[in-house]
Amino acid sequence: MSTFQQLVAPVWGSLALSAVCAALPLLVLFVLLGVFRVKAAKAALTSLLLSIVLAVTIWQMPLGQTLSAAAAGAFYGLFPILWILVNALWVYKLTVATPWFDALGRTIRSISNDLRILSILIAFCFGALLESLAGFGAPVAITAAMLMAAGMKPFKSAIVSLLANTAPVAFGAMAAPIIALHGVTGLPLHDLSSMAGRQTPFIALLVPLLLVFIVDGRRGLKQTWPVALVAGAVFGITQFVTSNYFAVELTDVVAAVATVAAVLLMLRIWQPREIIGMSGEAEKTEEQLIAAGRQSVERRHGAGGSRVPASASVTEAVSAAATSSVGTAVSDAKRPEPRHVWMAVAPYLIIMAIFSIAQIPVIKDWLSTVGSVSFPWPGLDVVDADGNHIAAQKFKFDHLKATGTLLLISGLITMALYRVPAAQGLRIYGETVKQLRWTIITVTAVLALSFVMNLSGQTTSLGLALASAGGFFAILSPVIGWLGVALTGSDTSSNSLFGQLQVTAAEQTGLPPVLMAAANSSAGVMGKMLSLQNLAVASAAVGLEGSEGTLFRKLLGWSLGLLAVMTLLVLLQSTPVLGWMIP
Repeated sequence: MSTFQQLVAPVWGSLALSAVCAALPLLVLFVLLGVFRVKAAKAALTSLLLSIVLAVTIWQMPLGQTLSAAAAGAFYGLFPILWILVNALWVYKLTVATPWFDALGRTIRSISNDLRILSILIAFCFGALLESLAGFGAPVAITAAMLMAAGMKPFKSAIVSLLANTAPVAFGAMAAPIIALHGVTGLPLHDLSSMAGRQTPFIALLVPLLLVFIVDGRRGLKQTWPVALVAGAVFGITQFVTSNYFAVELTDVVAAVATVAAVLLMLRIWQPREIIGMSGEAEKTEEQLIAAGRQSVERRHGAGGSRVPASASVTEAVSAAATSSVGTAVSDAKRPEPRHVWMAVAPYLIIMAIFSIAQIPVIKDWLSTVGSVSFPWPGLDVVDADGNHIAAQKFKFDHLKATGTLLLISGLITMALYRVPAAQGLRIYGETVKQLRWTIITVTAVLALSFVMNLSGQTTSLGLALASAGGFFAILSPVIGWLGVALTGSDTSSNSLFGQLQVTAAEQTGLPPVLMAAANSSAGVMGKMLSLQNLAVASAAVGLEGSEGTLFRKLLGWSLGLLAVMTLLVLLQSTPVLGWMIP
């Protein structure tokens, strides 16, 4: 097998024309998805075929190596990416198949009758917990339905759930987007996770404040900003600490659990001045009800004396006042017994325990020694224009310490704890694979497309052309990530498509490659709320099919605003002002 050397400007020696040709597979993908609304799997396969044709005919990559590159990408899509997604979703579906998932929902709903508080607990905290495992629209569908059950109007439930599904996405599905970014760029996983963990917390700090504003406007922001600020700060700080110093795979799990605990503790010592329930109007707090009861007693005393003891009259009045507000209050959810609460959160605690054990140095070293195999991908021998071998040709197969394997072990322990029969667990696993069948095709096709573009030199040509923007690329980089997620609906897919492009452009402009690669993921999450897939899921979940366009218009401003914040942060991190934040 002869060595293939990449060509930088194969189209008549013009880098501009070569970049246009290199962009064709991506343009076709976006047009098929955004204009013609073709299914993601078909659009990805079409773009992959076009990329293969361009690699062979224009970039002159041998057909055998081109097909081998596509196979390498598809394999990486299956392992570790889809190995993570399938097992994560399986663990989630195991909980749904038992009464414990309902117990978890009742526990959350029993904490408060205030829809602003519930928007933080359900959409932000519980949604992040679901994103850490399920992802791919499941958090939006479930939290929107739960908010409706709590009394929020359907359209507002959809908006709140979509907006909340931003902060956790970069580390969603057990950090699948960051792992995919590591796979296509070759940059150290820890550096990428650390960098993303120094960007996303700023968005996490803002999201709860935006949620309470959407639910109740300025009054909501004025009355509930303390708990919103605590939720955002705890989530962001925990994201930073976990992604930088613990395990990137557990970032969202730990952040969500810590935030729920912080909110619960705060609600013990602080409550909003008013309760906002189903009608969106202020309801009386317990203190206000008692005061109203005392006034009623005093009026009755003045009108002719007390016919019952004062204490009983107060209780009666409070009861009557509370009863009169039932029409506008959220229906009470009885909090499960402590044992039921522990059983409901058990799968997440098991996952945290398994991943923590895997991080113990002795066990980590053993897993790396016994359960890790490195090998060059067969049929590939590619060097760049300078004669250096491309890193993407070498694979590391971590079959024992892989995130998906640890999730599989967690699922088996969950089955034993929940006493799920082996036959039922196997059936649920089969249903999970069937549910993800189109996702499996899409992810493998997108990763195959990414590897063909990267190894043939198409990404290099496109990246070098974008590098002509110079320092302006620090502003352009987050926008690329945002567009990628908005059109593909997946931060993992966007990172696979544009990760290497970001690195190439960064190297040519003198910008830090880790910063630009992480920016693709961190900024991309703001496009998640605008993706057709997520909009369709939210519309269906609240029974408003066909309202995707209205949701898009309502969310566009919020998405662009958060993107502007992230772009400013990335720009400052590319300068000495915040350059110290880069690992």
